[in-house]
Amino acid sequence: MTCTGLSPLGVRQAVALRDRFAREGRLRVDALLASTLPRAYETADLLAPAIDAAVTERDPALVEHRPGEADGIAFADYASRFGAFDLRTHPDRPLAPGGESLNDFHHRIVAAFEGIEQRFAGGTVLVVCHGGVIDVMFREYLGVGMHAPFDLWTLNTSITEFAQGPARWMLRRYNDTAHLAGLPEKTVG
Repeated sequence: MTCTGLSPLGVRQAVALRDRFAREGRLRVDALLASTLPRAYETADLLAPAIDAAVTERDPALVEHRPGEADGIAFADYASRFGAFDLRTHPDRPLAPGGESLNDFHHRIVAAFEGIEQRFAGGTVLVVCHGGVIDVMFREYLGVGMHAPFDLWTLNTSITEFAQGPARWMLRRYNDTAHLAGLPEKTVG
């Protein structure tokens, strides 16, 4: 997918998160996993000095919703090329030829996290990924499904934390951007 990596703003955000982790004490995790899109693995590389991870990997299953032939096309041009439609109303329709449907994306992400949960059972994993990936898992872990009557807006370099409790998953925090305080206003969002 088209991804040219972190912008200068993205680098500042990732450095702010790394510095937060460093201030809070070296974060110890069993694995630091990142999407194979440059903006994600570049963020993971910037975070790595503040993290003590036994395993560091890039995982292609953690990429954002795959657009197929719509990759790199401006949002304004998408409808004229591929037709406008509502993903939630047509969850089996791919974004474009060669792309994923919403259901395909959902199933891929859930399967990826099930694999992570099995592989690192009882451990702590830091996943550097994308807003859509977090959206899928937020809905999955909270048991609200894809068709819950709300949307999520996950901010760049925000922290979302889930913990497995004795009987179910617990949301500890969502969209935590305290580390971005004091950066220019354009940083958040």
